[in-house]
Amino acid sequence: MSIHLTRRIGVAAAVTAFAVSLSACGGDSSDGSSDKAESGATRAVRTAMGEVKVPDDPKRVVVLDTDALDSAVTLGITPVGATTAVADVPFSTYLPAEKLKGIKPVGLIAEPNLEAIAALKPDLILSSKVRDEKNYKPLSAIAPTVFSDTTGPNWRENFELHADALGRTAEAKKIAADYDTRVTSLTTALGGPEAARKTKFGFVRFVEGADTRLYLNDTFVGSIFGDLGVGRPANQDKDGFSLDVSPEKIDQADADVIFYSTYGDPEKAKETDIIGGPLWKNLAAVKQKTAFKVDDNLWMLGIGYTGAGQVLDEMEKNYGGAS
Repeated sequence: MSIHLTRRIGVAAAVTAFAVSLSACGGDSSDGSSDKAESGATRAVRTAMGEVKVPDDPKRVVVLDTDALDSAVTLGITPVGATTAVADVPFSTYLPAEKLKGIKPVGLIAEPNLEAIAALKPDLILSSKVRDEKNYKPLSAIAPTVFSDTTGPNWRENFELHADALGRTAEAKKIAADYDTRVTSLTTALGGPEAARKTKFGFVRFVEGADTRLYLNDTFVGSIFGDLGVGRPANQDKDGFSLDVSPEKIDQADADVIFYSTYGDPEKAKETDIIGGPLWKNLAAVKQKTAFKVDDNLWMLGIGYTGAGQVLDEMEKNYGGAS
């Protein structure tokens, strides 16, 4: 995910004040659902915060992370509001533009604007405990709020939760089955399961303001590698988020196939110097011409079935065509 999602000065006080204001209006309820949910047919959904009553057919959905946005759009729903990773950027660069029309911005990921959310009069809010646990009470006072525990490698389980909350479980099963078929097809294109296991795949992200990241298994990218059954370099075939290395240790990125992306300015992220240097040029994937630059927004923010499908497309276009 995008780095440095910083807290705004005074946000804690604003959240508390807003929660008190909403509670005084009688919006809050003990199970994480609002009075709005009681006005029509509801059903219970099991979430990271306990059981929540949600509308049978929610019409005005607000999503507070990119995985929830992917889930909604993949399931044919255009949210009324969504957060962005950083200020003044599109909600998504990989989701169909026509599916994002009319969505209103409601702050940043992990820093939602509660007033803006309330103004949209949502009947369902989707986020995660890792992002918005501090905001759960005021969010629940606005509308039934469904949290997954975290985001990233467990995106398939989160999608099932989102689909349940959105009343789209039948559609979700077909989408998951189609993805599994696509994974099988790409594994075959890579030479079959045995060849895939013997080929070491790595992902490198050059990050402005930080060391270069070699992504491990507990990431969205790592989960897709796992679905495909490809091999992983020993130093990257581990639980956890990333192995961070300085330019002098970029040889630790060695793999048979490398996908890499850049967050921020390439020079400030040290990409320009690293890929022009001897250590990078000596990596097996670079020498074999199986190192491919990919879309950072997609591979980092495309956490869902639509995003994953496009990641598979990029993998097939690049390495699949070279193998």
